[in-house]
Amino acid sequence: MGLNLVLKGKIIKIKMIIVILMFINTVILTAESSVKYTIDVVPKKMSVQEKKKRFFALFVPAIKKVYAALEKDYLETQKLIETEPDSQKLKVLMQSYSAKNLQDLLTRMKPHPKSIALAQSAMESAWGTSRFLRIANNVFGIWSINEDEPRVAAGKRRGDRTIYVKKYNTIEASIYDYYKLLASGKAFQKFRDEKMKTNNPTMLVKYLDKYSERGAEYGKELASMIKYNKLTKYDNQEN
Repeated sequence: MGLNLVLKGKIIKIKMIIVILMFINTVILTAESSVKYTIDVVPKKMSVQEKKKRFFALFVPAIKKVYAALEKDYLETQKLIETEPDSQKLKVLMQSYSAKNLQDLLTRMKPHPKSIALAQSAMESAWGTSRFLRIANNVFGIWSINEDEPRVAAGKRRGDRTIYVKKYNTIEASIYDYYKLLASGKAFQKFRDEKMKTNNPTMLVKYLDKYSERGAEYGKELASMIKYNKLTKYDNQEN
């Protein structure tokens, strides 16, 4: 009888400990989920895990939003080509994208995988901590050669020339401009051609060697980043 009471007492204590631990865990998870990150505030002494968590919280929604809008435009343009190939809207789009013909326009307008945009944004912004990002919403370090547009000095020079980077109102605007750069830049023609043949991001990044002075190594680093961080899961998610 006494032994049973002791055993029952121990079981009750164990159950109470489990309940308390579950409550503590719930409080921690709730606190973490309620954290509101901002681009211009970079917490000091972040662990790698915390830095990545902040990055994904800020960039995944933004890239998904831009990708969804670009994909919608692409599909609508595809239908317009089939129904009204001589429409004024298509002429304006061709001029905007520097397209040679309607098929080239589709090639340029098709958005490349989100995993590539995430990998490049992580690399170019140092996982969301770069100065350009904080002061100019410039995710990808895109340069400015137009003195009439919003921009900031990069803090480095090329010979006698000061380097400037574009300044954006939002990170979404920066992401749009990045997609437009890859869609219209002469240096990325091979990338665009391959994009129409495959959606495999680790294959496609090989053709981004012109994006960086690191050349072929840049593509290898992007492929490694995509694989290690399992970024392809975002390509399979609904927008």
